[in-house]
Amino acid sequence: MKTFHFAAKHTSLSTSRRLLGTAALVLAAAGLAGCGDKDKPAESKPGQALASVNGEEITVLQLNEEMQRAGVPAARQGEAGKQILQALIDRELLESEAAKEKLDRDPKVMQAIERARSLIIAQAYMQKRIGEPQRPSAAEVEDYFNKNPQFFANRKQFAMNELIVAASDLTPEVRAAADKAKSLEEVAVFLDARNIKYGRAQVTRSTADLNPQLSAKLLGMPKGQLFVVKEGERAMLISIAEVRDAPVTLAIAGPQISQYLMNKKNKELAAAEIQRLRGTAKVSYLNKDYAPSATAPASATQMAGAGGPGQASVAPAGDVGTVAGAAPGTAPATVPEAASADKAALDRGVMGLK
Repeated sequence: MKTFHFAAKHTSLSTSRRLLGTAALVLAAAGLAGCGDKDKPAESKPGQALASVNGEEITVLQLNEEMQRAGVPAARQGEAGKQILQALIDRELLESEAAKEKLDRDPKVMQAIERARSLIIAQAYMQKRIGEPQRPSAAEVEDYFNKNPQFFANRKQFAMNELIVAASDLTPEVRAAADKAKSLEEVAVFLDARNIKYGRAQVTRSTADLNPQLSAKLLGMPKGQLFVVKEGERAMLISIAEVRDAPVTLAIAGPQISQYLMNKKNKELAAAEIQRLRGTAKVSYLNKDYAPSATAPASATQMAGAGGPGQASVAPAGDVGTVAGAAPGTAPATVPEAASADKAALDRGVMGLK
């Protein structure tokens, strides 16, 4: 039996008043957004006031921006506008009360505002520098498809069964019983006899979702092979029930491959821009303890273009290695119907697998 361990994503920022109460507005606006074109609201006179709250005006421009951010289709703008205006009034009331209590001068609030301002400006610069994302050509998409058969034409799917127990119940006695057991049912009988509570689950993953090295190891396991995954306060005893072919055609995978390649290109351009700026800047570490070593890994921004569809990143090899989960949106294949927690556990990897 193998054991796996896991390491336990208002236009103005001049005052904090325009940040407080945003959550309520977003929730109200999100419910109004529906499928359809994100048409701009009807033109109105700039600055035209729609309401006054204790002397503070709420204008058409503010309302229009909120509807655009919420993606309200043209057909619903009349109904949505009334609801969003009420949310803006609520926000103004909250902002006013916060200002009376001088929350806009609270150090934590001021720090949060400054951080938001910095992020928005940096993002605006990067968007301007990179420009509009360019869709890859059909030939590029097909080339990626052909060069990665393990994700598509030769895709395999693993059907696995699980017994889930509390990590504290995974005692040496339970481990020994699992090592000797020929099936999960034998382990279940053992747990029942000792009144150890457990749950059952079925997990389906594919070679498009897992790191290639991990996929190869799972493919090398015989049917019924037991292994253990430990994550936080729970442990999962898993056996491979079936490995079946699950190919994906270019017609199905094409749109997702295109999106992946476009995202990858944008990340590479962003990383190159950061590298350029670092090359022209003078960066001094006043506290040498925080200075990177010569062997330190690249920054998160520089690593942004790493990885691939369904391809998890692997930590340095050793007695204890971790396979990290694939980055969101990088798997151009159908999403398995596995439970999210177990899906994440397998994504993050297997340890001790020989």
